[in-house]
Amino acid sequence: MNDDKEPQQGNPWVKSAMIWAGVVFALLLVVSLVENRDGATSGTAIAYSDFRSKIEGGQVKEVSVGPDHIYGTLNNGSKFSTVPVNDPGLIPLLDDYGVKYSGKAEEQPSFWMVLLYQSLPFLLILGVAFFVLRQMQKGGGAGGAMGFGKSKAKLLTEKSGRVTFDDVAGIDEAREELQEIVEFLKDPQKFSRLGGKIPKGALLVGSPGTGKTLLARAIAGEAGVPFFTISGSDFVEMFVGVGASRVRDMFEQAKKNAPCIVFIDEIDAVGRHRGAGLGNGNDEREQTLNQLLVEMDGFESNEGIIIVAATNRPDVLDPALLRPGRFDRQVVVPRPDIEGRVKILEVHMKKVPLAPDVDARTIARGTPGFSGADLANLVNEAALMAARRGKRLVASAEFEAAKDKVMMGAERKSMVMTEDEKKMTAYHEAGHAIVAVHEPASDPIHKATIIPRGRALGMVMRLPERDNYSYHRDKMYANLAVSMGGRVAEEIIFGYDKVSSGASGDIQYATRLARDMVTQWGMSDKLGPLQYEEQQGETFLGYSQSQRVHMSNETAKAIDQEIRRIVEAGYDRAKKVLSDFEAQLHLLANALLEYETLSGDEIKTLLDKGEITRDDGTKIKPSPIPVVGTSIPRSGRRGKGGLGGAAAAGA
Repeated sequence: MNDDKEPQQGNPWVKSAMIWAGVVFALLLVVSLVENRDGATSGTAIAYSDFRSKIEGGQVKEVSVGPDHIYGTLNNGSKFSTVPVNDPGLIPLLDDYGVKYSGKAEEQPSFWMVLLYQSLPFLLILGVAFFVLRQMQKGGGAGGAMGFGKSKAKLLTEKSGRVTFDDVAGIDEAREELQEIVEFLKDPQKFSRLGGKIPKGALLVGSPGTGKTLLARAIAGEAGVPFFTISGSDFVEMFVGVGASRVRDMFEQAKKNAPCIVFIDEIDAVGRHRGAGLGNGNDEREQTLNQLLVEMDGFESNEGIIIVAATNRPDVLDPALLRPGRFDRQVVVPRPDIEGRVKILEVHMKKVPLAPDVDARTIARGTPGFSGADLANLVNEAALMAARRGKRLVASAEFEAAKDKVMMGAERKSMVMTEDEKKMTAYHEAGHAIVAVHEPASDPIHKATIIPRGRALGMVMRLPERDNYSYHRDKMYANLAVSMGGRVAEEIIFGYDKVSSGASGDIQYATRLARDMVTQWGMSDKLGPLQYEEQQGETFLGYSQSQRVHMSNETAKAIDQEIRRIVEAGYDRAKKVLSDFEAQLHLLANALLEYETLSGDEIKTLLDKGEITRDDGTKIKPSPIPVVGTSIPRSGRRGKGGLGGAAAAGA
């Protein structure tokens, strides 16, 4: 990175305003000095009656009588002035007291003073007009008056912070695919002599935080060419035709700096499907998109201009934007795998003083699904936490605490919970954990806690042993059973009437999973491998919205019945596990009540040996006796059946 940074330019509007304010201030200062000089020569103003009294008292030495003023000097040397009145006896009075007097013609203002007074308003008017015209005619900026049609694209050069491919990690495939663009910008003849043409546009597709903008800046940094950046929302304004004008102006700027890269972030703001405005084909956004299409593939040649755009919603883009000749290369920027996460962590850890016990691979193994931005935030949170604790190095303990904060939310230790609520939470989370331990297809437990985090009163965090790109049927049924474990534990321990609403999130997750199994993944024997819902949106976004296709009432009823059957099957599996291992449920709940947080290894050791020895030598040996007092009779527990009204109220 170049350390010689260019001094930051000030706002031109502020600079011009300061210049004209200085000119006006100088003019006013000249006028003030002239007036002060006249005041100094005229002396102290006195009343005419006092003037006569001073003459009669013999205090006046000499006077100068003018048509409008009388200036005089007293015997002590001080000067005075007064305004004369129609007094014919003034001259005899002066003669009687021997006062020296003379006539004085009124001074006319000099030519320069007249010119100054008369030209000042015209100078101000000319200054304002010049300022407005300069703002209207300045190139490359849209902030001036009448500059709505100017492009808001910002030009980034090497001096403003160079980014190269060394700063981009974890997305090797996307980087290699864009390396060809860099080679073309460095040596265009290498491709042109073989008749090849570089793609005019590259569309970076990926979920938020995966490094699309950073990758585009790295292309410009590697090629050493100007890099224009603009957001898709900067094109559209309330005035008709402004967006199209800004597109034209942006390409005019790019032609002057070719070869260059124009990066449009969040292009879906302007590149959505045309004709979606309820018949309004003259929409401002559509005009802007039409102009962008013409500029990318029009009669005029835009050689050396490469458009790189980024979006996390490629499904809403207009097909004309994605055809060959425009954005004919789509580069998927996925979430990094474990090797990519290791490289990303190593990049961000270079800026942080690390303790010897920090291992990037260990942290990467415990952060599946994290994007590059998530990992950067993790390193930053660990550094902030070490600073709050007064440490000089960031150790693995800070990274572990930061990971829990990012994944589960900040601890809310100040939240006051009653003993009954703590017991309910402990058994709820213990129910999830026991079912997860005894379900072979379930992911291993990372941590269980009853400390409120975020919006949850407690949490059992499970982490996969490796990155998963697809899920199997047995794992889905295991996840259903684990999600029902908390509700089942409440019913077994506290009874049917004491079930809480704490399982609302679990029920929501189980219902959504069962619905996807039936309607999208064809995992219902009754309904077969058919799709009954259409996905709205991209699957890599972490969520999906679905819409039912047209179907009969009988099919919709069968879908609802299958969803209920699958969720109830998970409930029954969880109930069987917790009934068979009720002693372990009490043991783990007692441990959570006493120590609040247990790691996955500690839970496994506790269930195997009945006690835990921590690193500091303390032993955890909770009592296996139930903490709720007397055991609840089996008749008070819920029998086999559907979810019932309690679950619906909890949801």
